[in-house]
Amino acid sequence: MTESKEQISVLFVCMGNICRSPTAEGVFRHLVVEAGLGEQIVIDSAGTHAYHAGEPPDRRAAAAAERRGVVLAGIRARPMSDDDFERFHHIIAMDEDNLAHLRDQAPVEHHSKLRLFLEFSSGSEREVPDPYYGGASGFERVLDLVEDASRGLLDTLARMSR
Repeated sequence: MTESKEQISVLFVCMGNICRSPTAEGVFRHLVVEAGLGEQIVIDSAGTHAYHAGEPPDRRAAAAAERRGVVLAGIRARPMSDDDFERFHHIIAMDEDNLAHLRDQAPVEHHSKLRLFLEFSSGSEREVPDPYYGGASGFERVLDLVEDASRGLLDTLARMSR
């Protein structure tokens, strides 16, 4: 990936953009920076709904991430925009419901950009569960899944750019 000057852009999407997708944004950014690829990969997150537009990540998500050395400060919830389908090379949904919403919203020519995040994980689960209505252990489980899938996504992007 170091030979290519073209940036790759990745957008993580969940429903409200305050738990799962900002966690994915923060974890993936952390791994990308550690790999020395911060200038080559653009990372953002959004929600399929505008329930929390402008709000920071859920405090429980931020605290769980911080315990693992990942900072979510500076991330603010925002809804998906039609421009996102043009701007991003990879649009990664946290679950089937949000993937279906994205397919409904996206122009057909951008459907190939849409994927489930856990397609990049080493496990067999398909969806990152929404921890919003649960306890602290749900946020830890999200981080476990997101860290694994983020490593897989980074490996995939590296292979694609060769």
